[in-house]
Amino acid sequence: MSYQINCDHAKYKGEIMNMLRKTVCAMALGAVTLAPVMSTTVFAAPVAASEQQATASLVKQLNHVRSMTANFEQSTKVTNPRATQKKGLTAQHMNQTFKGVMKVARPGKFYWETTAPSKQVIATTGKTVWIYDPDLQQAVRQSLDEQVANTPALLLSGNTSQIMQSYRVTQPNKGKTYYTLYPKNTDGVFESLTISFGANKAPSLMILQDSLGQTTNIKFSNVKVNSSIPASTFNFTPPKGTDIIDQ
Repeated sequence: MSYQINCDHAKYKGEIMNMLRKTVCAMALGAVTLAPVMSTTVFAAPVAASEQQATASLVKQLNHVRSMTANFEQSTKVTNPRATQKKGLTAQHMNQTFKGVMKVARPGKFYWETTAPSKQVIATTGKTVWIYDPDLQQAVRQSLDEQVANTPALLLSGNTSQIMQSYRVTQPNKGKTYYTLYPKNTDGVFESLTISFGANKAPSLMILQDSLGQTTNIKFSNVKVNSSIPASTFNFTPPKGTDIIDQ
């Protein structure tokens, strides 16, 4: 199927799709702050965990989450305009807020639906990733290869045993369940990822610093962990008339 679309609109939507893909597959993801609460009282400096301790602690937190559903609010801001401009992106494209719902289940199942300001669906059962844009009547079909799997989405739905292989994990305060991860592969789309866990031991906030000079904050609310999610949730069938692009 072929059809004509406005070039400027398509380019704009394409940039938005790429940004969401890199965050989610490129991921994704509250009420808990990342840093300890500031106080006028003087306390001893927090004790950071060793890399081995931080990795073990993060894996323990993630292994508790076998499945998760939540609402999300994702905001992206340009923190390095020069880097962004080199990629041909503008602040108008990037300084936006997205809202929607997400569902994950181990191993490898992921569903991310943006509902505002426009609709988009990203879904995978662990083998193929679908990225569907109803406005463009377009669906991108992509294999879940090593490059895609080695992204923040791995933390929520993938194999936690790969974390040590893929990331250097830090835990600035051994008494707080927030962690910053740095990818060992410097060719990736993000430079650091911070994840914070709430009282229910579920992720409440993720902060992503990417190579495009952007900072993405993803806050989770109405979080439910380890509830039953139908397997059909993660299956995607393009609506009739959808233009399918294989990558």
